[in-house]
Amino acid sequence: MDTQDLSQLSFEAALKRLEAIVHSLESGEASLEDSIGLYTEGQALKAHCEAKLANATARIESIQQNDAGEAVATRPFDPAGGQ
Repeated sequence: MDTQDLSQLSFEAALKRLEAIVHSLESGEASLEDSIGLYTEGQALKAHCEAKLANATARIESIQQNDAGEAVATRPFDPAGGQ
């Protein structure tokens, strides 16, 4: 799979392919040459999934409320939970 094809994959599709690769590698049925190719593809898929997650995290916003509980603004997501 080349990087252009990879960029078109959704997170879910990439994760499913990555899981299939892990299963194949763990089974030990692939030849050494095939295992190297699968490992390389798996590394690219892992990086793709991590980038998708980082992008999603950056897009999440928290809704800020006033004392009456009304939404007044948003702020970027803070995974540490800080205010």
